[in-house]
Amino acid sequence: MCYRNLVPILFIVSIFSCSQDAKTPESLFNGKDLTGWDTYLGPIYDSVKGDFDSLQIIGLNNDPNEVFKVIKEDEKPAIRISGENFGGISTTQAFQNYHLSLEFKWGTQRWHPRKDKKRDSGLLYHAVGMHGADYGFWMRSQEFQIQEGDCGDYWGVAGGSFEITARKQNEEYVYEPTGELFLFNEANEEVGRRCIKMPDAEKPTGQWNSIELYVLGDTAVHIVNGVTNMILYNSSQLESGSLEPLARGKIQLQSEGAEVFYRNILIEPIKNIPAAILR
Repeated sequence: MCYRNLVPILFIVSIFSCSQDAKTPESLFNGKDLTGWDTYLGPIYDSVKGDFDSLQIIGLNNDPNEVFKVIKEDEKPAIRISGENFGGISTTQAFQNYHLSLEFKWGTQRWHPRKDKKRDSGLLYHAVGMHGADYGFWMRSQEFQIQEGDCGDYWGVAGGSFEITARKQNEEYVYEPTGELFLFNEANEEVGRRCIKMPDAEKPTGQWNSIELYVLGDTAVHIVNGVTNMILYNSSQLESGSLEPLARGKIQLQSEGAEVFYRNILIEPIKNIPAAILR
């Protein structure tokens, strides 16, 4: 199902889990430890078999290899995600109607089975349900892709769904503000669950990048280094073959085979998305 040049008009009352009277953004990372976050690591990769062993699951708040660790990087506190085991670190609190900002940069370490592939991580938002729902590693959610060359892409995780204006380019779909509105999720065999961002604003590997995410009601905006590269509409989730609303959830950062650093993770409640961004 698709509709041309559909731009939803938002009349949304803000609901947020933190105080509406907050004057400054709240930091989700205290710079000292992982208070306020849970860790989850899924099946261990078996390099002999060349696959993940579904019988060896590391699990919740169990991190023997210190995949998630607070360090100093460039003389400032950061969360280092080694990427050695696949999984994620998620907020213990759920949020809705907010502006989230953070910085990330790639490290040098890479691990099988992505040792020779693009460095990969991801910002998962509206994360709900059980850990390990997607491939045994991640919660059902909407993904703001953080991957070399693909930063800002959308990926529907374990039933996460969005409608996005796009154009078909070969066999892929690329964000286009004046394009047709397509439904992206794992059940849509024709379209799939990935929409490619446009334009590309990621800095070279090794440099710090700034990420901003606006979510209000069922709308989201992906921004990389100050450049809006996707607006997403009608957030939902697949539930028993039907689409149900998805506008609230935890925030999860992925460990997916590559060393990556995150810092300055800030969130603030919003009642509207700035008009300049929506344009």
